[in-house]
Amino acid sequence: MSWPGFASLSAAWFLLLLAPLVIFYFLKLRRPRVEVSSLALWRQVISDSRVNSPFQKFQRNLLLLAQILLLLALVIAAMQPFWPASAQTARYLPVIIDVSASMEGVDRAGAVTRLELAKQEARKLIDGLMSDQQLSLIAASDSARRLTDFTNDQRVLRAALDQLTIAEATSKLEDAFRMAIALSRTVPVETVVLLSDGNVPPQLDLELPFRVSFQKLPAATANVGITEFNARRSRGAWDVFARVEASSGYTGLTQVEFFENGELRSSESLSLAPGAAERLVFRTTSAEITEVTLRLVPDSLDALASDNEAFLVTPQVRPLVVYCPPTMTTFRHALAAMGDTAIFPTESTPTPSSIDLVISDQLADAERDARVVVTVALLPADLEPLVLAGGDAEGSGLAEVTDWMRTDPLLRHVQLLDVQIGGAPVLKEGQSDRSVEAAGYQVVATAANGPLIVSRNAGGQIRYHILFPTDRSTLPFRVGFPILVANAVDLAMNLAGLNETKALRTGVLPPIALKPDTRYRIVGPVARELTAPANGELKLAKPATSASRSVATRTTEITTDEQGQLSGVAAPAVGTYQIFEGTTLVRQVGVALQSLQETSLFVQGDLRFAEAKVSAAEEKLSVETPLWRWFAWAALAFLLWEWWLFQKPPIPAKAQVAPR
Repeated sequence: MSWPGFASLSAAWFLLLLAPLVIFYFLKLRRPRVEVSSLALWRQVISDSRVNSPFQKFQRNLLLLAQILLLLALVIAAMQPFWPASAQTARYLPVIIDVSASMEGVDRAGAVTRLELAKQEARKLIDGLMSDQQLSLIAASDSARRLTDFTNDQRVLRAALDQLTIAEATSKLEDAFRMAIALSRTVPVETVVLLSDGNVPPQLDLELPFRVSFQKLPAATANVGITEFNARRSRGAWDVFARVEASSGYTGLTQVEFFENGELRSSESLSLAPGAAERLVFRTTSAEITEVTLRLVPDSLDALASDNEAFLVTPQVRPLVVYCPPTMTTFRHALAAMGDTAIFPTESTPTPSSIDLVISDQLADAERDARVVVTVALLPADLEPLVLAGGDAEGSGLAEVTDWMRTDPLLRHVQLLDVQIGGAPVLKEGQSDRSVEAAGYQVVATAANGPLIVSRNAGGQIRYHILFPTDRSTLPFRVGFPILVANAVDLAMNLAGLNETKALRTGVLPPIALKPDTRYRIVGPVARELTAPANGELKLAKPATSASRSVATRTTEITTDEQGQLSGVAAPAVGTYQIFEGTTLVRQVGVALQSLQETSLFVQGDLRFAEAKVSAAEEKLSVETPLWRWFAWAALAFLLWEWWLFQKPPIPAKAQVAPR
């Protein structure tokens, strides 16, 4: 059996105030003034005076008793009494709160979200804080964010907790636990509390210097959502593919709505069995840049709203712009045999400023700004100290390919065996393929005396260098040559988004290739409005036939690096993100949750770390129960009682005359 404790025993010294309280009371002893009709009554007054000893006065006076009780209640409240927890409480306690998309879920109609349940548990920890205990709140989704430093200021902790909102992203706990590990290096941390619904990755490759108290919340039950959303170019338009999946507890019909630029183009009813998936196909009607939206409207309980919408921006359908000098006839013939390509230079049309693919043996063309650059018989300047060009190598003769990367995008399905190469480059003495890789290049194909094809990814641009002259080899006469050119075209079309495109995932956008050293403004959604109908189901607030929705927007400005990479763009919410250069819209990207982990509502019973396994706690985390508030209320009651006694009018005394 545990007994109440006191967090501040030093406040017991205030009990010494009882002595002056009693002394001042007797020094202030007041006799009532009574008018008598005869001096014979003085005998009775003197007799009463002798009998009225201090102890008798003490026993009869309720005002003094109220003052003593008031002082005792205040002193006990100052000593901060509490009812101790069943286990020893840590002095420094980091609390990790899962705010991923699944924490938006509910387990029944009209119920609160998992995040609200987590907040309730966190408030219990905050309310049970003692003066020598401190908490630090950490929010975890696809990244981690420390809400507060270690503090016992309950007002600061409650304010940070109240501002916590759902992040429309998957749950990844590594960053949150790394943050807790960093905190443990500054203060002694023995235990870390995790508040989550269990919809988290099961394996965490971390070694923890503390214990983990996994407080698993009740899981949500039923959900349906979009887990894939992409588009592929087809016959002058785009075929849009979507994958819709239901959790094991979902039952009911789902209305699927397909929008183009905010206009409803298709609507169909979909029936999914629990745990089943369905692949849907739609087709756009425009060859211009189109914002495509897919929306699900479930007719029964749906735990999550963040996976009910997906956004995608299909680029304009246009041919691939290719630059290839007229002198490279073999490459131009191979390019002309392919569809959806515009080959430059031509006599009738000027070369556009924006080029997707460059294939050239001219040094000036190698500096053109394109997504993919393929040079032929040109040795990069930073490889000259390592490699001799074929024309400079004595006795280079014929070379054969000894090895090549069959999975490289340029050489996929290309057979280079028995290809004879003249004018092949030769490694200088003491150099090797590793020296070339150390210079920042990937050796794609190599011969016995040196590399034949190298590649380099410079920001958003991919550069291939065929180091030998192709017209002095048997490659143009092999079946693999047109395949190699087709691979270069497909790679450029993929990078330009002309072949296929897909909705990006929430979190952080991948690097986007734009102008170098340029300031861009990104406008995107940060929150979604939810409505709770009478049946308690959470749905998107939207017009019946429009893809628009009421959201708050956030504007950020980021400068691209020297390679023109726009990196670190936060995408915390589902929607369309617009990138502006000044007032000009230069790029739009669609973002969706697309997480099978979140949509399935699958719950992990255990968390596995590098050297330990943490199971969900069977009991709620016990905390100290502070009792000082009850004594403070008791002090207020005694104060009101004393005030009432002091203000109560005295009862008039009646003179008594002894009979003669």
